[in-house]
Amino acid sequence: MTTVPKPMGQINTCKRCLYPETHPLGLTLDSEGICSGCRVHEEKDVLDWSSRWTALETLVNPYRSSTGNTYDCIVPVTGANDSYFIVHLVKERLGLNPLLVTYNKYFNTALGIKNLANLRIRFDCDILIQNVNPVSVKNITRSTLRQFGSIYWPCLAGQTVFPVQTAIRYGVPLIIWGAHQGLEQVGMFSHEHEVEMTRRYRKDHDLMGYEADDLLSIFDALSEDDIWQYRYPSDHDLRRVGVRGVYLGNYVRWDPKAQHEMMVGTRGYLGASFARTFDTYDHTDCYNFMDLHDHLKLIKHGYSKVTDHASREIRHNRLSRAQALALVQQYENKPMQYAEKFCDWLGVDRRALGFIVDQHRNPKFWDQVSPGVWASKKTAEKTEPPQDPGFASGSALELGGNAGYITIGKGWP
Repeated sequence: MTTVPKPMGQINTCKRCLYPETHPLGLTLDSEGICSGCRVHEEKDVLDWSSRWTALETLVNPYRSSTGNTYDCIVPVTGANDSYFIVHLVKERLGLNPLLVTYNKYFNTALGIKNLANLRIRFDCDILIQNVNPVSVKNITRSTLRQFGSIYWPCLAGQTVFPVQTAIRYGVPLIIWGAHQGLEQVGMFSHEHEVEMTRRYRKDHDLMGYEADDLLSIFDALSEDDIWQYRYPSDHDLRRVGVRGVYLGNYVRWDPKAQHEMMVGTRGYLGASFARTFDTYDHTDCYNFMDLHDHLKLIKHGYSKVTDHASREIRHNRLSRAQALALVQQYENKPMQYAEKFCDWLGVDRRALGFIVDQHRNPKFWDQVSPGVWASKKTAEKTEPPQDPGFASGSALELGGNAGYITIGKGWP
Protein backbone atom coordinates (compact mmCIF):
# COMPACT_ATOMS: atom_id res chain seq x y z
CA MET A 1 0.00 0.00 0.00
CA THR A 2 2.89 2.33 -0.88
CA THR A 3 1.83 5.68 -2.36
CA VAL A 4 3.73 7.75 -4.91
CA PRO A 5 2.70 11.35 -5.81
CA LYS A 6 1.51 11.94 -9.38
CA PRO A 7 -0.36 14.82 -11.10
CA MET A 8 -4.11 14.76 -10.64
CA GLY A 9 -6.52 15.62 -13.43
CA GLN A 10 -9.51 17.91 -13.39
CA ILE A 11 -11.04 17.67 -9.91
CA ASN A 12 -11.71 21.20 -8.68
CA THR A 13 -10.98 22.23 -5.11
CA CYS A 14 -12.35 25.12 -3.09
CA LYS A 15 -10.14 28.20 -3.43
CA ARG A 16 -10.51 28.99 0.26
CA CYS A 17 -10.46 25.63 2.07
CA LEU A 18 -9.07 22.30 0.85
CA TYR A 19 -12.24 20.35 0.09
CA PRO A 20 -12.61 18.85 -3.40
CA GLU A 21 -15.85 19.05 -5.34
CA THR A 22 -16.03 15.24 -5.01
CA HIS A 23 -16.70 15.47 -1.24
CA PRO A 24 -18.96 12.50 -0.41
CA LEU A 25 -21.51 14.67 1.41
CA GLY A 26 -22.13 16.75 -1.70
CA LEU A 27 -20.27 20.03 -2.04
CA THR A 28 -20.85 22.84 -4.54
CA LEU A 29 -18.50 25.58 -5.75
CA ASP A 30 -19.83 29.04 -6.58
CA SER A 31 -18.73 31.37 -9.38
CA GLU A 32 -15.79 32.55 -7.27
CA GLY A 33 -14.63 28.99 -6.64
CA ILE A 34 -15.65 29.08 -2.97
CA CYS A 35 -17.40 26.00 -1.62
CA SER A 36 -20.82 25.83 0.00
CA GLY A 37 -19.22 24.81 3.31
CA CYS A 38 -17.14 27.98 3.46
CA ARG A 39 -20.14 30.12 2.53
CA VAL A 40 -22.31 28.67 5.27
CA HIS A 41 -19.43 29.03 7.72
CA GLU A 42 -19.54 32.78 7.03
CA GLU A 43 -22.88 32.81 8.87
CA LYS A 44 -20.98 32.23 12.11
CA ASP A 45 -19.63 35.76 11.94
CA VAL A 46 -22.96 37.51 11.22
CA LEU A 47 -25.67 35.60 13.10
CA ASP A 48 -26.97 36.91 16.43
CA TRP A 49 -25.89 33.99 18.61
CA SER A 50 -27.44 35.50 21.73
CA SER A 51 -30.89 35.42 20.16
CA ARG A 52 -30.25 31.94 18.78
CA TRP A 53 -29.41 30.71 22.29
CA THR A 54 -32.68 32.21 23.51
CA ALA A 55 -34.46 30.28 20.75
CA LEU A 56 -32.80 27.07 21.97
CA GLU A 57 -33.95 27.74 25.53
CA THR A 58 -37.48 28.25 24.25
CA LEU A 59 -37.26 25.01 22.26
CA VAL A 60 -36.15 22.83 25.21
CA ASN A 61 -38.36 24.33 27.93
CA PRO A 62 -41.42 22.14 27.17
CA TYR A 63 -39.25 19.04 27.63
CA ARG A 64 -38.22 19.81 31.20
CA SER A 65 -39.50 17.24 33.66
CA SER A 66 -42.43 18.60 35.63
CA THR A 67 -41.49 16.48 38.64
CA GLY A 68 -37.72 16.88 38.48
CA ASN A 69 -37.16 13.19 39.13
CA THR A 70 -36.75 11.93 35.58
CA TYR A 71 -34.61 12.73 32.55
CA ASP A 72 -35.27 15.77 30.38
CA CYS A 73 -33.29 14.60 27.35
CA ILE A 74 -30.95 12.01 25.86
CA VAL A 75 -27.37 13.06 25.06
CA PRO A 76 -25.11 10.79 22.96
CA VAL A 77 -21.48 10.89 24.16
CA THR A 78 -18.12 9.21 23.64
CA GLY A 79 -14.74 9.45 25.33
CA ALA A 80 -13.71 12.07 22.75
CA ASN A 81 -15.08 14.54 20.18
CA ASP A 82 -17.27 17.36 21.53
CA SER A 83 -18.95 15.30 24.25
CA TYR A 84 -17.65 17.36 27.19
CA PHE A 85 -18.75 20.65 25.66
CA ILE A 86 -22.16 19.25 24.71
CA VAL A 87 -22.83 18.04 28.26
CA HIS A 88 -21.58 21.37 29.61
CA LEU A 89 -24.12 23.23 27.48
CA VAL A 90 -26.97 20.83 28.23
CA LYS A 91 -26.51 20.49 31.97
CA GLU A 92 -24.76 23.64 33.11
CA ARG A 93 -26.14 26.26 30.73
CA LEU A 94 -29.56 24.88 29.80
CA GLY A 95 -30.09 23.36 33.24
CA LEU A 96 -31.43 20.07 31.89
CA ASN A 97 -31.08 16.64 33.48
CA PRO A 98 -29.64 14.47 30.66
CA LEU A 99 -29.31 10.72 30.37
CA LEU A 100 -25.99 10.10 28.64
CA VAL A 101 -25.77 7.19 26.21
CA THR A 102 -22.76 5.71 24.47
CA TYR A 103 -22.18 2.87 22.05
CA ASN A 104 -19.20 0.63 22.78
CA LYS A 105 -17.29 0.42 19.49
CA TYR A 106 -14.77 -2.13 20.94
CA PHE A 107 -11.80 -0.18 19.52
CA ASN A 108 -11.38 1.66 22.82
CA THR A 109 -8.16 3.31 23.97
CA ALA A 110 -7.16 3.75 27.61
CA LEU A 111 -7.46 7.49 27.08
CA GLY A 112 -11.03 7.18 25.81
CA ILE A 113 -12.06 5.05 28.78
CA LYS A 114 -10.50 7.61 31.13
CA ASN A 115 -12.22 10.53 29.39
CA LEU A 116 -15.61 8.81 29.48
CA ALA A 117 -15.32 8.00 33.19
CA ASN A 118 -14.19 11.55 33.94
CA LEU A 119 -17.08 12.96 31.89
CA ARG A 120 -19.81 11.25 33.87
CA ILE A 121 -18.10 11.98 37.19
CA ARG A 122 -17.32 15.66 36.55
CA PHE A 123 -20.82 16.41 35.27
CA ASP A 124 -22.56 14.01 37.69
CA CYS A 125 -24.68 12.32 35.02
CA ASP A 126 -26.21 8.87 34.61
CA ILE A 127 -24.97 6.93 31.60
CA LEU A 128 -26.07 3.91 29.59
CA ILE A 129 -23.54 1.91 27.57
CA GLN A 130 -24.65 -0.28 24.69
CA ASN A 131 -22.55 -3.43 24.31
CA VAL A 132 -23.54 -5.33 21.19
CA ASN A 133 -22.43 -8.97 21.06
CA PRO A 134 -18.80 -8.67 19.87
CA VAL A 135 -19.14 -11.75 17.65
CA SER A 136 -21.87 -9.93 15.70
CA VAL A 137 -19.77 -6.76 15.57
CA LYS A 138 -16.91 -8.71 14.00
CA ASN A 139 -19.26 -10.43 11.56
CA ILE A 140 -20.67 -7.09 10.40
CA THR A 141 -17.21 -5.52 10.21
CA ARG A 142 -15.97 -8.31 7.93
CA SER A 143 -19.02 -7.85 5.72
CA THR A 144 -18.90 -4.05 5.45
CA LEU A 145 -15.14 -4.04 4.89
CA ARG A 146 -15.55 -6.47 2.02
CA GLN A 147 -18.69 -4.91 0.52
CA PHE A 148 -17.97 -1.19 0.66
CA GLY A 149 -14.62 -0.66 2.33
CA SER A 150 -15.78 0.37 5.78
CA ILE A 151 -14.65 -0.96 9.15
CA TYR A 152 -16.68 1.73 10.92
CA TRP A 153 -20.23 0.96 9.79
CA PRO A 154 -21.15 -0.76 13.11
CA CYS A 155 -19.70 2.17 15.07
CA LEU A 156 -21.59 4.78 13.05
CA ALA A 157 -24.79 2.73 13.08
CA GLY A 158 -24.62 2.11 16.81
CA GLN A 159 -23.74 5.68 17.73
CA THR A 160 -26.66 7.03 15.72
CA VAL A 161 -29.33 4.46 16.59
CA PHE A 162 -28.77 3.66 20.27
CA PRO A 163 -29.78 7.19 21.41
CA VAL A 164 -33.00 6.93 19.38
CA GLN A 165 -33.77 3.45 20.73
CA THR A 166 -33.16 4.77 24.25
CA ALA A 167 -35.52 7.70 23.69
CA ILE A 168 -38.25 5.22 22.71
CA ARG A 169 -37.47 2.82 25.56
CA TYR A 170 -37.47 5.50 28.26
CA GLY A 171 -40.14 7.74 26.78
CA VAL A 172 -37.76 10.73 26.67
CA PRO A 173 -38.45 12.43 23.33
CA LEU A 174 -35.68 15.04 23.15
CA ILE A 175 -32.23 13.99 21.88
CA ILE A 176 -29.51 16.66 21.86
CA TRP A 177 -26.57 16.28 19.47
CA GLY A 178 -23.58 18.54 18.89
CA ALA A 179 -22.92 19.91 15.40
CA HIS A 180 -24.43 18.66 12.15
CA GLN A 181 -21.66 17.20 10.00
CA GLY A 182 -23.33 18.10 6.70
CA LEU A 183 -23.72 21.72 7.76
CA GLU A 184 -20.24 22.09 9.23
CA GLN A 185 -18.30 20.47 6.40
CA VAL A 186 -20.16 21.19 3.16
CA GLY A 187 -22.89 23.69 3.98
CA MET A 188 -25.67 21.22 3.27
CA PHE A 189 -27.96 23.47 5.33
CA SER A 190 -27.93 26.95 6.80
CA HIS A 191 -27.81 27.41 10.58
CA GLU A 192 -31.11 29.23 10.20
CA HIS A 193 -32.76 26.12 8.76
CA GLU A 194 -32.41 24.61 12.25
CA VAL A 195 -32.30 21.16 10.67
CA GLU A 196 -32.98 18.23 12.99
CA MET A 197 -32.01 14.56 13.09
CA THR A 198 -33.57 12.38 10.40
CA ARG A 199 -33.61 8.71 9.50
CA ARG A 200 -32.88 9.67 5.88
CA TYR A 201 -29.68 11.60 6.61
CA ARG A 202 -28.43 8.78 8.84
CA LYS A 203 -28.88 6.20 6.11
CA ASP A 204 -27.66 8.23 3.15
CA HIS A 205 -24.58 9.77 4.77
CA ASP A 206 -23.68 8.26 8.15
CA LEU A 207 -24.32 4.70 6.94
CA MET A 208 -23.27 5.11 3.29
CA GLY A 209 -26.75 4.17 2.07
CA TYR A 210 -27.06 0.90 4.01
CA GLU A 211 -29.56 0.35 6.81
CA ALA A 212 -29.13 -2.74 9.00
CA ASP A 213 -31.59 -4.81 6.98
CA ASP A 214 -29.77 -3.91 3.75
CA LEU A 215 -26.78 -5.92 4.97
CA LEU A 216 -28.71 -9.18 4.89
CA SER A 217 -28.14 -11.05 1.64
CA ILE A 218 -28.04 -14.58 0.27
CA PHE A 219 -24.47 -13.74 -0.74
CA ASP A 220 -23.41 -13.03 2.86
CA ALA A 221 -23.34 -14.96 6.13
CA LEU A 222 -24.93 -12.22 8.25
CA SER A 223 -28.14 -13.13 10.04
CA GLU A 224 -30.96 -11.44 11.93
CA ASP A 225 -29.07 -12.15 15.17
CA ASP A 226 -26.22 -9.96 13.94
CA ILE A 227 -28.09 -6.87 12.79
CA TRP A 228 -31.25 -6.47 14.89
CA GLN A 229 -29.71 -4.12 17.47
CA TYR A 230 -28.79 -1.65 14.72
CA ARG A 231 -32.35 -1.35 13.41
CA TYR A 232 -33.86 2.14 13.55
CA PRO A 233 -37.19 2.41 15.44
CA SER A 234 -40.42 2.40 13.44
CA ASP A 235 -42.16 5.61 12.41
CA HIS A 236 -45.06 4.54 14.64
CA ASP A 237 -42.82 4.45 17.73
CA LEU A 238 -41.10 7.70 16.80
CA ARG A 239 -44.48 9.46 16.52
CA ARG A 240 -45.84 7.80 19.66
CA VAL A 241 -43.00 9.16 21.80
CA GLY A 242 -42.55 12.35 19.76
CA VAL A 243 -38.82 11.80 19.24
CA ARG A 244 -36.85 14.70 17.84
CA GLY A 245 -33.12 15.36 17.69
CA VAL A 246 -31.77 18.92 17.77
CA TYR A 247 -28.25 20.08 16.94
CA LEU A 248 -26.55 22.54 19.28
CA GLY A 249 -24.44 23.83 16.37
CA ASN A 250 -27.52 25.63 15.04
CA TYR A 251 -27.71 27.72 18.22
CA VAL A 252 -24.06 28.05 19.33
CA ARG A 253 -21.11 29.35 17.31
CA TRP A 254 -19.40 25.99 16.91
CA ASP A 255 -15.60 26.01 17.22
CA PRO A 256 -14.19 22.59 18.20
CA LYS A 257 -10.66 23.82 18.99
CA ALA A 258 -11.82 26.57 21.34
CA GLN A 259 -14.43 24.28 22.90
CA HIS A 260 -11.96 21.48 23.56
CA GLU A 261 -9.46 23.86 25.09
CA MET A 262 -12.15 25.16 27.41
CA MET A 263 -12.92 21.59 28.50
CA VAL A 264 -9.21 20.73 28.88
CA GLY A 265 -8.82 23.72 31.19
CA THR A 266 -12.00 23.37 33.22
CA ARG A 267 -13.06 19.72 33.11
CA GLY A 268 -9.88 17.71 32.62
CA TYR A 269 -10.48 16.48 29.08
CA LEU A 270 -7.38 14.64 27.79
CA GLY A 271 -6.01 14.63 24.26
CA ALA A 272 -3.18 12.82 22.52
CA SER A 273 -0.99 13.12 19.45
CA PHE A 274 -1.80 11.28 16.22
CA ALA A 275 0.42 10.18 13.36
CA ARG A 276 -1.98 11.31 10.60
CA THR A 277 -3.20 14.73 11.79
CA PHE A 278 -2.23 17.72 13.90
CA ASP A 279 -5.50 17.87 15.90
CA THR A 280 -4.86 16.30 19.32
CA TYR A 281 -8.42 16.57 20.67
CA ASP A 282 -10.50 14.62 18.16
CA HIS A 283 -11.27 10.86 18.37
CA THR A 284 -8.78 10.06 21.15
CA ASP A 285 -11.09 7.22 22.21
CA CYS A 286 -10.44 5.00 19.18
CA TYR A 287 -7.40 3.24 17.75
CA ASN A 288 -8.88 2.99 14.27
CA PHE A 289 -10.68 6.23 13.47
CA MET A 290 -7.48 8.22 12.79
CA ASP A 291 -5.66 5.14 11.52
CA LEU A 292 -7.14 2.37 9.32
CA HIS A 293 -10.51 4.13 9.00
CA ASP A 294 -8.69 7.31 7.98
CA HIS A 295 -6.61 5.41 5.41
CA LEU A 296 -9.78 3.94 3.91
CA LYS A 297 -11.24 7.43 3.66
CA LEU A 298 -8.15 8.57 1.75
CA ILE A 299 -8.23 5.77 -0.80
CA LYS A 300 -11.98 6.06 -1.39
CA HIS A 301 -12.44 9.83 -1.36
CA GLY A 302 -8.99 11.25 -2.09
CA TYR A 303 -8.59 13.08 1.21
CA SER A 304 -8.36 12.17 4.89
CA LYS A 305 -9.18 13.60 8.31
CA VAL A 306 -6.27 16.03 8.30
CA THR A 307 -8.00 17.82 5.39
CA ASP A 308 -11.15 18.13 7.53
CA HIS A 309 -9.10 19.60 10.35
CA ALA A 310 -7.08 21.90 8.10
CA SER A 311 -10.17 23.19 6.28
CA ARG A 312 -11.84 23.91 9.59
CA GLU A 313 -8.82 25.89 10.80
CA ILE A 314 -8.75 27.89 7.55
CA ARG A 315 -12.39 28.82 8.06
CA HIS A 316 -11.69 29.94 11.62
CA ASN A 317 -8.81 32.09 10.30
CA ARG A 318 -6.14 30.25 12.27
CA LEU A 319 -4.31 28.96 9.17
CA SER A 320 -3.72 30.27 5.67
CA ARG A 321 -4.63 27.94 2.84
CA ALA A 322 -0.97 27.39 1.98
CA GLN A 323 -0.07 26.61 5.59
CA ALA A 324 -2.99 24.21 5.85
CA LEU A 325 -2.02 22.47 2.63
CA ALA A 326 1.52 22.01 3.94
CA LEU A 327 0.11 20.29 7.02
CA VAL A 328 -1.97 17.98 4.84
CA GLN A 329 1.09 17.07 2.80
CA GLN A 330 3.01 16.46 6.02
CA TYR A 331 0.44 14.12 7.59
CA GLU A 332 -1.78 12.60 4.92
CA ASN A 333 0.36 9.67 3.81
CA LYS A 334 1.86 8.79 7.17
CA PRO A 335 1.80 5.02 7.69
CA MET A 336 -0.83 3.38 9.83
CA GLN A 337 0.23 2.48 13.37
CA TYR A 338 -2.47 0.09 14.52
CA ALA A 339 -3.40 -2.06 11.50
CA GLU A 340 -1.87 -5.16 13.11
CA LYS A 341 -4.01 -4.61 16.19
CA PHE A 342 -7.10 -4.52 14.00
CA CYS A 343 -6.04 -7.67 12.12
CA ASP A 344 -5.51 -9.52 15.41
CA TRP A 345 -8.96 -8.47 16.60
CA LEU A 346 -10.76 -9.42 13.39
CA GLY A 347 -8.69 -12.53 12.75
CA VAL A 348 -7.40 -11.61 9.29
CA ASP A 349 -3.94 -11.65 7.74
CA ARG A 350 -2.34 -8.25 7.14
CA ARG A 351 -1.75 -9.09 3.46
CA ALA A 352 -5.38 -10.10 3.10
CA LEU A 353 -6.43 -6.78 4.64
CA GLY A 354 -4.24 -4.92 2.16
CA PHE A 355 -5.77 -6.84 -0.74
CA ILE A 356 -9.34 -6.04 0.39
CA VAL A 357 -8.50 -2.39 1.02
CA ASP A 358 -7.01 -1.99 -2.45
CA GLN A 359 -10.23 -3.28 -4.02
CA HIS A 360 -11.85 -0.03 -2.87
CA ARG A 361 -9.30 2.40 -4.29
CA ASN A 362 -11.07 5.08 -6.27
CA PRO A 363 -9.62 5.42 -9.79
CA LYS A 364 -10.45 9.14 -9.69
CA PHE A 365 -7.62 9.54 -7.19
CA TRP A 366 -5.24 6.61 -7.70
CA ASP A 367 -3.31 4.80 -10.43
CA GLN A 368 -1.71 1.41 -9.90
CA VAL A 369 1.98 1.60 -10.75
CA SER A 370 2.82 -2.00 -9.91
CA PRO A 371 1.39 -4.70 -7.62
CA GLY A 372 0.86 -3.10 -4.21
CA VAL A 373 2.16 0.30 -5.31
CA TRP A 374 -0.26 3.14 -6.06
CA ALA A 375 0.24 6.66 -7.36
CA SER A 376 -1.87 9.55 -6.16
CA LYS A 377 -3.27 11.79 -8.89
CA LYS A 378 -3.10 14.91 -6.75
CA THR A 379 -1.33 17.90 -8.22
CA ALA A 380 1.32 19.62 -6.13
CA GLU A 381 0.05 23.03 -4.97
CA LYS A 382 2.25 25.78 -3.61
CA THR A 383 2.60 25.67 0.15
CA GLU A 384 4.15 27.71 2.94
CA PRO A 385 6.10 26.25 5.85
CA PRO A 386 3.52 24.46 8.03
CA GLN A 387 2.46 26.52 11.02
CA ASP A 388 1.75 24.87 14.36
CA PRO A 389 -1.98 25.50 14.89
CA GLY A 390 -1.46 25.36 18.64
CA PHE A 391 -3.11 22.08 19.60
CA ALA A 392 -1.84 20.71 22.91
CA SER A 393 -2.40 17.11 23.95
CA GLY A 394 -3.18 18.05 27.55
CA SER A 395 -2.06 14.58 28.52
CA ALA A 396 1.02 12.42 28.91
CA LEU A 397 -1.05 9.40 27.90
CA GLU A 398 -0.61 7.92 24.43
CA LEU A 399 -2.83 5.73 22.31
CA GLY A 400 -0.10 3.18 21.68
CA GLY A 401 0.79 -0.02 23.48
CA ASN A 402 0.96 -3.71 22.76
CA ALA A 403 -2.30 -4.68 24.43
CA GLY A 404 -5.51 -5.34 22.49
CA TYR A 405 -8.51 -3.04 22.50
CA ILE A 406 -9.87 -2.16 25.93
CA THR A 407 -13.40 -3.50 26.35
CA ILE A 408 -16.02 -1.98 28.59
CA GLY A 409 -19.03 -4.04 29.60
CA LYS A 410 -19.45 -7.55 28.28
CA GLY A 411 -17.21 -8.97 25.62
CA TRP A 412 -13.47 -9.39 25.27
CA PRO A 413 -10.55 -7.53 23.61
